[in-house]
Amino acid sequence: MEKFRIWVCGSVCFLQHKSQSFFFQNLSFVFLGRRNEVPIAITCLTRGLDIRKEKADVLCPGGCSLEEFSVFGNVVYASVSSICGAAVHKGVISTSGGPVRIYSLPGRENYSSVEANGIQSQMLSRWSSSFTVTEGKSAAQEVTGQAVSTARPSTGKRQKKTPDKKAGNKDCKADIAFMIDGSFNIGQRRFNLQKNFIGKVALMLGIGTEGPHVGIVQASEHPKIEFYLKNFTSAKDVVLAIKEVGFRGGNSNTGKALKYTAEKFFTPETGMRKGLPKVVVVFIDGWPSDDVEEAGIVAREFGVNVFVVSVNKPIPEELGMVKDVAFIDKMVCRNTDFFTYNMPNWFSTTKYVKPLVQKLCTHEQMLCSKTCYNSVNIAFLIDGSSSVGESNFQLELQFAANIVKMFEVSDIGTKIAAVQFTYDQRIEFNFNDYNVKENILEVISNIRYMSGGTATGEAIAFTMRSVFGPVRDSPNKNFLVVITDGQSYDDVLGPAAAAQDAGITIFSVGVAWAPLDDLKDMASKPKEEHSFFTKEFTGLEALIPDVIRGICGDFVASQQ
Repeated sequence: MEKFRIWVCGSVCFLQHKSQSFFFQNLSFVFLGRRNEVPIAITCLTRGLDIRKEKADVLCPGGCSLEEFSVFGNVVYASVSSICGAAVHKGVISTSGGPVRIYSLPGRENYSSVEANGIQSQMLSRWSSSFTVTEGKSAAQEVTGQAVSTARPSTGKRQKKTPDKKAGNKDCKADIAFMIDGSFNIGQRRFNLQKNFIGKVALMLGIGTEGPHVGIVQASEHPKIEFYLKNFTSAKDVVLAIKEVGFRGGNSNTGKALKYTAEKFFTPETGMRKGLPKVVVVFIDGWPSDDVEEAGIVAREFGVNVFVVSVNKPIPEELGMVKDVAFIDKMVCRNTDFFTYNMPNWFSTTKYVKPLVQKLCTHEQMLCSKTCYNSVNIAFLIDGSSSVGESNFQLELQFAANIVKMFEVSDIGTKIAAVQFTYDQRIEFNFNDYNVKENILEVISNIRYMSGGTATGEAIAFTMRSVFGPVRDSPNKNFLVVITDGQSYDDVLGPAAAAQDAGITIFSVGVAWAPLDDLKDMASKPKEEHSFFTKEFTGLEALIPDVIRGICGDFVASQQ
């Protein structure tokens, strides 16, 4: 590597390279890397898994369309994500392109969905490898005899790079309602201590235009929204607004307030941002005066993640006065320790601030957020004709099961159904038969092979009537995945068009002798994104990420 000699005297700098000398004034020099380490030029669609290095410098092209990017996660991205898309999402580069440094990371579970810089990333339950990105170095920054310089003030003092406080904490981007206890249970003094604690939480969250937004709802006899998400976008203003909230008194009608908050607080008109986690943090001093079970159900149906911060929990001698001793479990998003937080009293609460903030910023565990993984109905239409054969039929079932594994099945979440078809159709299980993923996987593995002819058109019409008909009023988006290996003996275009008119998005997956024209006729538009083909049944596994990505892409588009 070639060597330089540099002498600095105040704001004057002398640089000697071999026999030549250079004189500079009011300049700073940045020398990065070795001569031969040129960034790798990649395309808009290059994925993390395409770069097989632990660390690499790449160069993203300019002019990439935001719609081209497929991004899963936030800060840490599944390796199936576009590198340039992840870099734009994280704010490392703009759509004009530029240098990016990529670091390979181990796989993980629960990649979160966050909207940033014009890109709505998608959730992914798990992936085998990950990556993150930082600012890279361009070829102009290589040590090849050219120095990259930046002007400095004549004073010679170094300019400090100050963070953009107005933007806030982009890694904790969520819409949060603090539902404070304003009942007689807490009283005026503890009410003020409660406000002080919430103010500290607000300061640590990093509220800002591109960070978390918060509002306040006071729960008492009747709920009252003190201020909305859109009212303040700086922590300082939020803290001042919290101080202005007055004590209302009355019964602690927590259930009534939670239901009201879930239904009224999170709307575009009040400042809710699309694609971000919706969170309600319920503060309870003591216990509720009313029933909370219905409110918890409503909150989950609206995609709201409910946390409960309980203070002064009832002691055994007081349990007889509590209407429902399981009130916390019935309110929270999920009955896990993640959604509950306990403080013994309102004194010396500073040590409890950071752990609560960490929970509120762990978006990958926000299981009640409405996403493509927990808000869809997916029916599998499985070819059981004679041309498939028993062993290949098992590969079809494995394909369906592996897709199911990626989704969050529950009574209020994603629902799964399966139909096998030949000339006849048989419902293996319907949408409301099973609400537990493990049960569905077991049932799929035990489906018996029918054998027979192939009437795909009639099977689509049957599935639309008998499977999707009973859930036509479901808030979930409907998807049909058709798996077939051959020519249908009947028309597929008419039944597929009728199903799509009924709001069912169709993905066609063809194997072996399945005609491409049939696959295109069945698939939703754009046809190229909803139809897939593989020559061998063993190739089905490779199509799983494409089908999942397609379902999530359609779901996100439907929410716009």
